[in-house]
Amino acid sequence: MLTLNRRMLLSTLAASAVLAGPLRPQSGWAQTNSLPSWNDGPAKASIVDFVARVTAQGGPDFVPVDQRIAAFDNDGTLWCEQPMYVQLAFILDRVKAMVPLHPEWKDTQPFKAVLEGDLRALAASGERGMVELGMATHAGMTTAEFEKIVSDWLATARHPRFKRPYTEIVYQPMLELLAYLRANGFKTFIVSGGGIEFMRPWSEKVYGVPPEQVVGSSIKTRFEMRDSAPVLFRLPQVNFIDDGPGKPVGINEHIGRRAIAAFGNSDGDLEMLQWTTLSGGVRLGLIVHHTDADREYAYDRQSHFGKLDRALDAAALNKWTVVDMKRDWKRIFAFE
Repeated sequence: MLTLNRRMLLSTLAASAVLAGPLRPQSGWAQTNSLPSWNDGPAKASIVDFVARVTAQGGPDFVPVDQRIAAFDNDGTLWCEQPMYVQLAFILDRVKAMVPLHPEWKDTQPFKAVLEGDLRALAASGERGMVELGMATHAGMTTAEFEKIVSDWLATARHPRFKRPYTEIVYQPMLELLAYLRANGFKTFIVSGGGIEFMRPWSEKVYGVPPEQVVGSSIKTRFEMRDSAPVLFRLPQVNFIDDGPGKPVGINEHIGRRAIAAFGNSDGDLEMLQWTTLSGGVRLGLIVHHTDADREYAYDRQSHFGKLDRALDAAALNKWTVVDMKRDWKRIFAFE
Protein backbone atom coordinates (compact mmCIF):
# COMPACT_ATOMS: atom_id res chain seq x y z
CA MET A 1 0.00 0.00 0.00
CA LEU A 2 1.22 3.46 -0.82
CA THR A 3 2.41 5.24 2.32
CA LEU A 4 2.77 8.93 1.60
CA ASN A 5 2.26 11.54 4.29
CA ARG A 6 -0.02 14.48 3.56
CA ARG A 7 2.77 17.07 3.82
CA MET A 8 4.71 15.21 1.14
CA LEU A 9 1.72 15.13 -1.16
CA LEU A 10 0.87 18.77 -0.58
CA SER A 11 4.36 19.79 -1.57
CA THR A 12 3.51 18.07 -4.82
CA LEU A 13 0.04 19.48 -5.11
CA ALA A 14 1.39 22.97 -4.52
CA ALA A 15 3.27 22.48 -7.74
CA SER A 16 0.34 22.20 -9.20
CA ALA A 17 -23.69 22.46 -13.23
CA VAL A 18 -25.57 21.72 -10.32
CA LEU A 19 -25.05 25.18 -8.87
CA ALA A 20 -25.02 28.11 -11.24
CA GLY A 21 -23.61 30.56 -8.73
CA PRO A 22 -24.34 32.44 -5.52
CA LEU A 23 -28.02 32.71 -4.64
CA ARG A 24 -29.66 35.85 -3.29
CA PRO A 25 -30.04 36.00 0.49
CA GLN A 26 -33.32 34.48 1.63
CA SER A 27 -33.11 34.18 5.40
CA GLY A 28 -36.58 32.65 5.54
CA TRP A 29 -35.82 29.74 3.19
CA ALA A 30 -38.14 26.97 4.39
CA GLN A 31 -36.29 24.34 6.37
CA THR A 32 -38.41 21.62 4.80
CA ASN A 33 -36.99 22.50 1.38
CA SER A 34 -33.34 22.77 2.41
CA LEU A 35 -30.79 19.99 2.60
CA PRO A 36 -33.03 17.28 1.07
CA SER A 37 -30.18 14.74 0.91
CA TRP A 38 -29.60 15.03 4.65
CA ASN A 39 -31.39 12.78 7.09
CA ASP A 40 -33.05 14.49 10.03
CA GLY A 41 -30.81 14.29 13.06
CA PRO A 42 -28.27 16.23 15.16
CA ALA A 43 -25.94 17.03 12.23
CA LYS A 44 -28.62 18.60 10.05
CA ALA A 45 -30.20 20.29 13.06
CA SER A 46 -26.91 21.91 14.05
CA ILE A 47 -26.57 23.46 10.59
CA VAL A 48 -30.15 24.72 10.42
CA ASP A 49 -29.99 26.08 13.98
CA PHE A 50 -26.71 27.89 13.31
CA VAL A 51 -28.02 29.51 10.15
CA ALA A 52 -31.25 30.53 11.86
CA ARG A 53 -29.38 32.17 14.73
CA VAL A 54 -26.92 34.19 12.66
CA THR A 55 -29.55 35.36 10.16
CA ALA A 56 -32.26 36.37 12.68
CA GLN A 57 -32.49 40.15 12.23
CA GLY A 58 -32.46 41.78 15.64
CA GLY A 59 -31.53 38.55 17.39
CA PRO A 60 -28.63 38.32 19.87
CA ASP A 61 -26.53 36.21 17.50
CA PHE A 62 -27.24 38.12 14.27
CA VAL A 63 -24.27 38.40 11.91
CA PRO A 64 -24.29 41.01 9.13
CA VAL A 65 -24.21 39.63 5.59
CA ASP A 66 -20.71 40.96 4.89
CA GLN A 67 -19.37 38.87 7.79
CA ARG A 68 -21.05 35.60 6.83
CA ILE A 69 -17.99 33.76 5.55
CA ALA A 70 -17.92 29.97 5.19
CA ALA A 71 -14.71 28.05 4.42
CA PHE A 72 -14.80 24.56 2.90
CA ASP A 73 -11.96 22.11 2.50
CA ASN A 74 -12.16 20.32 -0.85
CA ASP A 75 -10.60 16.83 -0.85
CA GLY A 76 -12.80 14.50 1.19
CA THR A 77 -15.12 17.34 2.17
CA LEU A 78 -16.67 18.37 -1.15
CA TRP A 79 -15.52 15.52 -3.39
CA CYS A 80 -14.06 12.05 -3.06
CA GLU A 81 -10.37 11.76 -2.11
CA GLN A 82 -10.03 7.97 -2.28
CA PRO A 83 -8.24 5.86 -3.41
CA MET A 84 -5.93 8.87 -3.83
CA TYR A 85 -6.19 12.64 -4.10
CA VAL A 86 -7.54 13.64 -7.51
CA GLN A 87 -4.60 15.92 -8.15
CA LEU A 88 -2.20 13.06 -7.47
CA ALA A 89 -4.07 11.00 -10.08
CA PHE A 90 -3.60 13.96 -12.43
CA ILE A 91 0.14 14.00 -11.74
CA LEU A 92 0.53 10.29 -12.42
CA ASP A 93 -1.41 10.57 -15.69
CA ARG A 94 0.61 13.61 -16.74
CA VAL A 95 3.88 11.72 -16.26
CA LYS A 96 2.60 8.95 -18.53
CA ALA A 97 1.39 11.46 -21.13
CA MET A 98 4.67 13.38 -21.11
CA VAL A 99 7.06 10.43 -21.33
CA PRO A 100 7.42 10.59 -25.15
CA LEU A 101 9.07 14.00 -24.63
CA HIS A 102 11.24 12.59 -21.83
CA PRO A 103 12.40 9.08 -22.77
CA GLU A 104 15.00 9.27 -20.00
CA TRP A 105 12.17 8.99 -17.46
CA LYS A 106 11.86 5.27 -18.22
CA ASP A 107 15.13 4.71 -16.38
CA THR A 108 14.98 7.56 -13.85
CA GLN A 109 13.27 7.50 -10.48
CA PRO A 110 10.68 8.51 -9.42
CA PHE A 111 9.33 8.64 -12.98
CA LYS A 112 10.25 5.01 -13.57
CA ALA A 113 8.12 3.99 -10.58
CA VAL A 114 5.11 5.87 -11.96
CA LEU A 115 5.45 4.35 -15.43
CA GLU A 116 5.77 0.84 -13.99
CA GLY A 117 3.00 1.30 -11.43
CA ASP A 118 5.47 0.56 -8.64
CA LEU A 119 3.84 2.37 -5.72
CA ARG A 120 6.35 1.00 -3.24
CA ALA A 121 9.24 2.57 -5.14
CA LEU A 122 7.25 5.76 -5.56
CA ALA A 123 6.72 6.00 -1.81
CA ALA A 124 10.41 5.26 -1.23
CA SER A 125 11.32 8.33 -3.30
CA GLY A 126 10.05 10.42 -0.41
CA GLU A 127 9.09 14.07 -0.44
CA ARG A 128 11.93 14.94 -2.78
CA GLY A 129 10.66 12.51 -5.39
CA MET A 130 7.08 13.69 -5.08
CA VAL A 131 8.10 17.31 -5.46
CA GLU A 132 10.13 16.37 -8.54
CA LEU A 133 7.05 14.79 -10.09
CA GLY A 134 4.98 17.83 -9.23
CA MET A 135 7.40 20.31 -10.71
CA ALA A 136 7.81 18.27 -13.89
CA THR A 137 4.05 18.15 -14.46
CA HIS A 138 2.93 21.56 -13.11
CA ALA A 139 5.70 24.02 -14.00
CA GLY A 140 7.43 25.20 -17.16
CA MET A 141 4.29 26.62 -18.78
CA THR A 142 2.01 29.63 -18.59
CA THR A 143 -0.99 29.74 -16.29
CA ALA A 144 -3.28 29.64 -19.33
CA GLU A 145 -1.54 26.53 -20.66
CA PHE A 146 -1.84 24.81 -17.30
CA GLU A 147 -5.53 25.66 -17.04
CA LYS A 148 -6.17 24.03 -20.42
CA ILE A 149 -4.23 20.91 -19.45
CA VAL A 150 -6.28 20.55 -16.25
CA SER A 151 -9.58 21.14 -18.06
CA ASP A 152 -8.74 18.66 -20.81
CA TRP A 153 -7.73 16.00 -18.27
CA LEU A 154 -10.90 16.40 -16.23
CA ALA A 155 -12.97 16.05 -19.39
CA THR A 156 -11.67 12.52 -19.98
CA ALA A 157 -10.37 11.16 -16.64
CA ARG A 158 -12.60 8.78 -14.71
CA HIS A 159 -12.70 7.69 -11.09
CA PRO A 160 -11.34 4.11 -10.89
CA ARG A 161 -14.24 2.80 -8.79
CA PHE A 162 -17.25 4.80 -9.93
CA LYS A 163 -16.21 5.10 -13.61
CA ARG A 164 -17.49 8.66 -13.78
CA PRO A 165 -15.74 12.02 -14.28
CA TYR A 166 -14.11 13.26 -11.11
CA THR A 167 -16.31 16.35 -11.26
CA GLU A 168 -19.33 14.07 -10.75
CA ILE A 169 -17.82 12.39 -7.68
CA VAL A 170 -18.92 15.32 -5.55
CA TYR A 171 -21.07 15.03 -2.46
CA GLN A 172 -24.68 15.99 -3.14
CA PRO A 173 -25.35 16.90 0.52
CA MET A 174 -22.45 19.34 0.46
CA LEU A 175 -23.64 20.91 -2.79
CA GLU A 176 -26.95 21.48 -1.07
CA LEU A 177 -25.18 22.92 1.95
CA LEU A 178 -23.25 25.37 -0.23
CA ALA A 179 -26.50 26.49 -1.85
CA TYR A 180 -28.29 26.70 1.50
CA LEU A 181 -25.62 28.95 2.98
CA ARG A 182 -25.53 31.20 -0.07
CA ALA A 183 -29.31 31.48 0.00
CA ASN A 184 -28.92 32.79 3.54
CA GLY A 185 -26.40 35.47 2.66
CA PHE A 186 -23.14 33.55 3.11
CA LYS A 187 -20.11 33.91 0.87
CA THR A 188 -18.57 30.47 0.35
CA PHE A 189 -14.86 29.83 -0.11
CA ILE A 190 -12.81 26.73 -0.87
CA VAL A 191 -9.73 26.52 1.38
CA SER A 192 -7.79 23.46 0.26
CA GLY A 193 -4.36 21.90 0.40
CA GLY A 194 -4.75 21.20 -3.32
CA GLY A 195 -3.26 23.43 -5.98
CA ILE A 196 -5.12 26.71 -6.32
CA GLU A 197 -4.75 26.72 -10.11
CA PHE A 198 -5.76 23.08 -10.31
CA MET A 199 -9.12 23.91 -8.70
CA ARG A 200 -9.95 27.29 -10.20
CA PRO A 201 -10.77 26.10 -13.76
CA TRP A 202 -13.78 24.06 -12.57
CA SER A 203 -14.76 25.28 -9.07
CA GLU A 204 -17.50 27.61 -10.27
CA LYS A 205 -19.13 25.09 -12.61
CA VAL A 206 -19.04 22.28 -10.05
CA TYR A 207 -19.54 24.10 -6.74
CA GLY A 208 -20.78 27.56 -7.65
CA VAL A 209 -17.58 28.96 -6.11
CA PRO A 210 -15.88 31.48 -8.44
CA PRO A 211 -12.09 31.29 -8.88
CA GLU A 212 -11.46 34.39 -6.78
CA GLN A 213 -13.01 32.53 -3.82
CA VAL A 214 -10.60 29.59 -4.03
CA VAL A 215 -7.65 29.45 -1.62
CA GLY A 216 -5.05 26.74 -2.15
CA SER A 217 -1.42 25.74 -2.37
CA SER A 218 0.64 27.38 -5.10
CA ILE A 219 3.91 27.48 -6.95
CA LYS A 220 5.71 30.66 -7.89
CA THR A 221 4.85 32.50 -11.09
CA ARG A 222 6.69 35.17 -13.06
CA PHE A 223 5.36 37.91 -15.33
CA GLU A 224 6.79 37.80 -18.86
CA MET A 225 6.17 39.45 -22.23
CA ARG A 226 6.03 36.90 -25.05
CA ASP A 227 5.48 38.12 -28.60
CA SER A 228 4.16 41.39 -27.16
CA ALA A 229 1.65 39.48 -25.02
CA PRO A 230 1.77 39.45 -21.19
CA VAL A 231 1.78 36.01 -19.56
CA LEU A 232 2.37 34.48 -16.15
CA PHE A 233 4.93 31.66 -16.29
CA ARG A 234 4.82 28.86 -13.73
CA LEU A 235 8.16 28.24 -12.03
CA PRO A 236 9.39 24.99 -10.41
CA GLN A 237 9.37 26.50 -6.93
CA VAL A 238 6.88 26.05 -4.10
CA ASN A 239 5.23 29.32 -3.10
CA PHE A 240 2.74 28.40 -0.36
CA ILE A 241 1.34 25.24 1.29
CA ASP A 242 -2.29 25.76 2.26
CA ASP A 243 -2.62 22.94 4.76
CA GLY A 244 -2.68 22.58 8.52
CA PRO A 245 -1.46 25.84 10.10
CA GLY A 246 -1.19 27.28 6.60
CA LYS A 247 -4.98 27.36 6.20
CA PRO A 248 -5.64 30.18 8.68
CA VAL A 249 -2.75 32.08 7.09
CA GLY A 250 -4.25 31.56 3.65
CA ILE A 251 -7.68 32.66 4.86
CA ASN A 252 -6.23 35.82 6.34
CA GLU A 253 -4.18 36.66 3.25
CA HIS A 254 -6.77 35.83 0.59
CA ILE A 255 -10.09 36.54 2.31
CA GLY A 256 -9.24 39.15 4.92
CA ARG A 257 -12.08 38.06 7.20
CA ARG A 258 -12.27 35.22 9.70
CA ALA A 259 -14.87 32.65 8.67
CA ILE A 260 -17.78 31.98 11.03
CA ALA A 261 -18.29 28.46 9.64
CA ALA A 262 -15.67 25.93 8.57
CA PHE A 263 -16.04 22.48 7.05
CA GLY A 264 -13.34 19.80 6.79
CA ASN A 265 -12.68 16.08 7.06
CA SER A 266 -9.09 15.55 8.15
CA ASP A 267 -6.28 16.61 10.45
CA GLY A 268 -5.18 19.02 7.75
CA ASP A 269 -8.31 21.05 8.57
CA LEU A 270 -7.74 21.18 12.33
CA GLU A 271 -6.19 24.63 12.49
CA MET A 272 -8.80 26.10 10.14
CA LEU A 273 -11.55 24.76 12.40
CA GLN A 274 -9.80 26.11 15.48
CA TRP A 275 -9.23 29.52 13.88
CA THR A 276 -12.89 29.69 12.90
CA THR A 277 -14.64 28.42 16.02
CA LEU A 278 -12.40 29.40 18.95
CA SER A 279 -12.87 33.12 18.39
CA GLY A 280 -16.03 34.06 20.28
CA GLY A 281 -19.57 34.45 19.06
CA VAL A 282 -21.74 31.84 17.38
CA ARG A 283 -19.60 29.63 15.17
CA LEU A 284 -20.05 26.34 13.31
CA GLY A 285 -17.34 23.73 12.87
CA LEU A 286 -18.21 20.58 10.94
CA ILE A 287 -16.24 17.45 10.09
CA VAL A 288 -17.28 14.95 7.43
CA HIS A 289 -16.54 11.46 8.78
CA HIS A 290 -16.25 8.80 6.08
CA THR A 291 -18.15 5.80 7.45
CA ASP A 292 -19.89 4.32 4.41
CA ALA A 293 -17.80 1.66 2.65
CA ASP A 294 -20.76 0.54 0.55
CA ARG A 295 -21.66 3.86 -1.03
CA GLU A 296 -18.24 5.53 -0.78
CA TYR A 297 -15.35 4.66 1.60
CA ALA A 298 -14.85 4.12 5.32
CA TYR A 299 -11.66 5.50 6.85
CA ASP A 300 -10.26 7.84 9.49
CA ARG A 301 -7.29 7.36 11.82
CA GLN A 302 -5.28 4.90 9.71
CA SER A 303 -5.90 6.46 6.31
CA HIS A 304 -3.03 7.55 4.07
CA PHE A 305 -5.30 10.11 2.43
CA GLY A 306 -7.56 12.27 4.58
CA LYS A 307 -6.34 10.98 7.95
CA LEU A 308 -8.75 11.99 10.71
CA ASP A 309 -7.20 11.58 14.14
CA ARG A 310 -6.38 14.75 16.09
CA ALA A 311 -9.25 16.66 14.50
CA LEU A 312 -11.74 13.96 15.51
CA ASP A 313 -10.60 14.21 19.12
CA ALA A 314 -10.76 18.01 18.92
CA ALA A 315 -14.32 17.79 17.58
CA ALA A 316 -15.52 16.17 20.79
CA LEU A 317 -13.64 18.70 22.92
CA ASN A 318 -14.86 21.75 20.98
CA LYS A 319 -18.38 20.47 20.26
CA TRP A 320 -17.97 20.52 16.49
CA THR A 321 -20.57 18.75 14.40
CA VAL A 322 -19.38 15.36 13.11
CA VAL A 323 -21.28 14.10 10.08
CA ASP A 324 -21.55 10.31 9.93
CA MET A 325 -21.92 9.77 6.18
CA LYS A 326 -23.69 6.43 6.56
CA ARG A 327 -26.18 7.74 9.11
CA ASP A 328 -26.64 11.39 8.14
CA TRP A 329 -26.73 11.37 4.33
CA LYS A 330 -29.69 9.93 2.40
CA ARG A 331 -27.52 9.85 -0.68
CA ILE A 332 -23.89 10.69 -1.27
CA PHE A 333 -23.69 11.36 -5.01
CA ALA A 334 -26.23 12.91 -7.36
CA PHE A 335 -26.09 9.85 -9.65
CA GLU A 336 -27.33 7.46 -6.93
